[in-house]
Amino acid sequence: MPDDPLTYQIIGAAMEVHTQLGCGFLEAVYHEALQEEFRFRNIPFQSEVEINITYKEKKLQQTYRADFICFDSVIVELKALSKLSTLEESQVINYLKASSIQTGLLLNFGATKLEYKRMIWSNNKNSSVSSA
Repeated sequence: MPDDPLTYQIIGAAMEVHTQLGCGFLEAVYHEALQEEFRFRNIPFQSEVEINITYKEKKLQQTYRADFICFDSVIVELKALSKLSTLEESQVINYLKASSIQTGLLLNFGATKLEYKRMIWSNNKNSSVSSA
């Protein structure tokens, strides 16, 4: 994975939340705690951001709601599952497709160790997923 100081900052904040809380809470608890950690670390963020979806250049009534957008350039999706699957990865990729944002992070607080996946979506409709 190339150096990406913005996603490293977000992952660092998530690691601190997981260290403090451990696994077993509902996603909403991690969401609120991560907001506090972002504030503490001066990471700019928006919470529960609505993302419009278009179909054949027509805006649909249905929207996505991303957990966070940080630095105006990284979509962050939280989960509290025992194990991630390709469904959660697809969700983040769909958020990236629907927005003008190219970088996404999937953070899972439900495992004994924080799981995270960094995803990049490019305009040529090829996605690349890098995980750690």
